Amino acid sequence: MEIEQRRKLMAEIDQDRLTHIDRAMIAEAKDRLLDLRYEPGDLHGQSDRTMRLRRLGKLGDMGLATEHAPGVWELSERLEPTLREMGERGDIIRTMQTALRADGAERDPMSFEIHDGAPTTPIVGRVIDKHLSDELGENLTLLVDGIDGRTHHVSGIDPARVEDARIGSVIEIGPPDIVGRPSDRAIAGMVEDGLYRPSRHLEKARFDGRVPNGDYEGFVDAHVRRLEALRRAGIAERIDADHWRIPADFEARAAAYDAGRNARANIRVLSTFDLERQIGSDGATWLDRRLVTTGGSDLSASGFGEQVREAMDRRREHHIEHGDAARQPDGRIAYRRNLITTLQEREVARAGEELAAKKTLPFRAAADGETISGTFAGTVQLSSGKFAIVEKSREFTLVPWRPVINRQLGREVSGIVQGGSVSWQLGRQKGLEI
Repeated sequence: MEIEQRRKLMAEIDQDRLTHIDRAMIAEAKDRLLDLRYEPGDLHGQSDRTMRLRRLGKLGDMGLATEHAPGVWELSERLEPTLREMGERGDIIRTMQTALRADGAERDPMSFEIHDGAPTTPIVGRVIDKHLSDELGENLTLLVDGIDGRTHHVSGIDPARVEDARIGSVIEIGPPDIVGRPSDRAIAGMVEDGLYRPSRHLEKARFDGRVPNGDYEGFVDAHVRRLEALRRAGIAERIDADHWRIPADFEARAAAYDAGRNARANIRVLSTFDLERQIGSDGATWLDRRLVTTGGSDLSASGFGEQVREAMDRRREHHIEHGDAARQPDGRIAYRRNLITTLQEREVARAGEELAAKKTLPFRAAADGETISGTFAGTVQLSSGKFAIVEKSREFTLVPWRPVINRQLGREVSGIVQGGSVSWQLGRQKGLEI
């Protein structure tokens, strides 16, 4: 048993992490000084002394220990936190390597990027692993194989933001969204002599006549509820029911307040389908949007960037074979007019008919500009995106889903289909994004 224990300790000498040897030396040091000078006759302690001196030699090379005299060492105050951080980083790197191998990929650890918080610039790539970061289940860690040729480790992700993302899904992780709210701009625009008056806002709203469905009271009430939240944060002051004191830097402070509350990374699921499923899809895929807009200038020549470039080439050939694109005499590719809209409508029609075969209701496609209403009965994930199933007594339709209707499952909903999206009208805040 003692021999096995000593073998494990000897294996710690060259490790880049906080070891049992380090903890013992930290505990015994006085004012960070450790006296390991040779004492004749201490045969039992000689082995421990040799092991510690070898470890101190390693720590000295790392700048975490200094020998002031033969056998007298000073431990750096940075020793413990530095070794802990190095150990955690080593664990993360091993986790990343394991996930990549399980996915059939190999990446140079030099291309690994470990983010302590939300990235400062957006990361686009495929999910290769996602797991809980804490025992409470409040945070996720994502491993993303980026189109930039780097593999990213991002922790502190809100699980709700990536519930649709699976291994292979393509996502974008960006910095927290600190763009000011339209409601804050409206409040600031109504301020006179440092005061906001809901009654004056109501008068202006009625005069402008631009509030959806004419719900002017609900429109102004939503702004007052926003002010109540900011009052609790010490940003706005309520004088009475019709007078609020608003500071000159109101919009900046309100945006900073939102950023502090929502400091987690901003997540967009670009495609729940992996590259292979996108290549042969009949819908409007992430690859299609890249083909008709960004091209491939941001793609790395290696790793996932190279895979995306190859997938785009195959997707382009797919469109040519199916008559949605044609190769010009000069070598350029001409795509069908309104390609994205056409592909989305094609996929929605196909998916609707497949659902109709399982339901007792026929499917009807919604037209642009149409007001749709019915029961929000669920969602369906297509390569064109996520769609809400809205059922009426005699038919159902599929319309683009938005998070605002998440809590309306099983309830009556209404909205206007406009330009590939839906302006949902829910409760007193109809059509509003406060």
